Amino acid sequence: MKATQPASKNARRATNVSINARLLEEARKLRVNVSRAAEQGLAQATAEKRALLWLEENQSALESSNEYVERLGLPLAKYRGF
Repeated sequence: MKATQPASKNARRATNVSINARLLEEARKLRVNVSRAAEQGLAQATAEKRALLWLEENQSALESSNEYVERLGLPLAKYRGF
């Protein structure tokens, strides 16, 4: 009996997507790897969404920190050499 190995962190999985027909035709004419391009776009969109969610989740802490600096200045500012 052969043990199955866990899926690789970078394992690929087939999926169906709808893409503008003209854009797809142009990409194929230019020999663009559609799967890789879609993956790169999805990675970028995911990173942007993750950053937006982080900002939303941490908005009150950032505002509090900014308010503190506005009222009292930077902590340890007297030790700054510039």
